[in-house]
Amino acid sequence: MAMVCLTDFEEYAKEHLSKATWDYYAAGADECCTRDDNLLAYKRIRLRPRILRDVSVSDTRTTVQGTEISFPVGIAPTAFHCLAWHEGEMATARGTEAVNTCYITSTYSTCSVEEIVAAAPNGYRWFQLYVYRDRKLSESIVHRVEALGYKALVLTVDVPYTGKRRNDIRNQFKLPPHLKVKNFDGVIQEAASSEEYGIPSNTLDPSISWKDVYWLQSLTRLPIIIKGILTKEDAELAVEHGVQGIIVSNHGGRQLDGGPATIDALSEIVDTVQGRIEVYLDGGIRTGSDVLKAVALGAKCVFIGRPAVWGLAYKVTINVVCHRPIKLRY
Repeated sequence: MAMVCLTDFEEYAKEHLSKATWDYYAAGADECCTRDDNLLAYKRIRLRPRILRDVSVSDTRTTVQGTEISFPVGIAPTAFHCLAWHEGEMATARGTEAVNTCYITSTYSTCSVEEIVAAAPNGYRWFQLYVYRDRKLSESIVHRVEALGYKALVLTVDVPYTGKRRNDIRNQFKLPPHLKVKNFDGVIQEAASSEEYGIPSNTLDPSISWKDVYWLQSLTRLPIIIKGILTKEDAELAVEHGVQGIIVSNHGGRQLDGGPATIDALSEIVDTVQGRIEVYLDGGIRTGSDVLKAVALGAKCVFIGRPAVWGLAYKVTINVVCHRPIKLRY
């Protein structure tokens, strides 16, 4: 089968990944209305084509936080890439390095930040950060990624508690024994209690507030980008608190079901920010036309999450029992 669009890779991944792994990647919160609307919202937007314009030369380059990338599409932070391919985030990092774009490494990566940097030493990377009840845990990883040359921190603010993902509950989803959340290996003590997505439960701090932006700024000189803003009011507060960027995001529809599609929330945020900081977007981008619509509505760059995982799964057979890639299929 010729792979000609992202949907082809999605279908391949669904066929070849274990059911529990596929359900984890595909999951949305509750009834998945927001997850699905992220996709459908783009189809409601129409283009107004202008003709007889010289398009013999095109240039897709742009800049994010002052760094040039080859086109306005980066990789959003998604967890557990090793479920799809044994090299996991190291392979993702090499891919983004090869095409010169931005890779936002997830806190919940199955390769460590050190391994990712070693795999793609010249790549342009940001790090996605959560705030934990134990602030020293967040502080230590900030210092690690800053020392490794990560260029920005992406503070994810829409997970005071993990969303209710029904299939993960039905499947009793856990990382298989041969995988770990590598960034916490040896840092968080093994928990005898229940775990949530590979780390002890109740680790995230639900009391996080705007004052924690100032706390984070006190730890680092890296630009801080807030991921998870969906309203003009919070966009204004982000500007007032001195951050360098916003990612308009609903966590791929995995957190609050019933919230807006990100492309529908974009315009009011761009209008509020008025160019004072950069605005990015993730959620539901599947075609070049989707990227065009987002950029036309004011996004500086978009980030894709699930499609990166589908790419990792392509031409890989997964053993359903142990989730381990066992053979290449060429």
